[in-house]
Amino acid sequence: MPESRNSRLARPETLTAVGIIVVAAGFLVPTYDLRAISALLPAAMLIGLIVLSVFLLLADQRKASAGEDAAPMTTSPKRVIGAFLMIVSYALACDFVGFYISTVVTIPLVAWTFGYRSPVGLLIATVIVVGTIWAIFDFGMSQDFPTGRLWGR
Repeated sequence: MPESRNSRLARPETLTAVGIIVVAAGFLVPTYDLRAISALLPAAMLIGLIVLSVFLLLADQRKASAGEDAAPMTTSPKRVIGAFLMIVSYALACDFVGFYISTVVTIPLVAWTFGYRSPVGLLIATVIVVGTIWAIFDFGMSQDFPTGRLWGR
């Protein structure tokens, strides 16, 4: 039986791509009110997210037009729920204990959760990511990241 037009639009990857485009565009609007230097990173990341989502949408619609069945969105829903909870926890931790401490804890935790088990690799990745963020934004651009409510700044 041929796939109807509605079911083509109800494919999980298509819905995900459209959802990401809408949410990213919604978050992009407030960046216009920020100073240019402050808006640069969030705007670039959101635009990148929109572009990647458009590619996902086009790729999924090509698969749909070729008659391929839609793959399930996830084969491990517990892992997806866990990742979502880690993102929420990270956002809350940034507010309470600050950006750098939260990031130093979150990077290896997320990598470990998704199967990367090398302690040396986790340490190197954490140092590279946090060090690069510090060098570019704090040192190079004099932008302060949140220090958290507990430290009082």
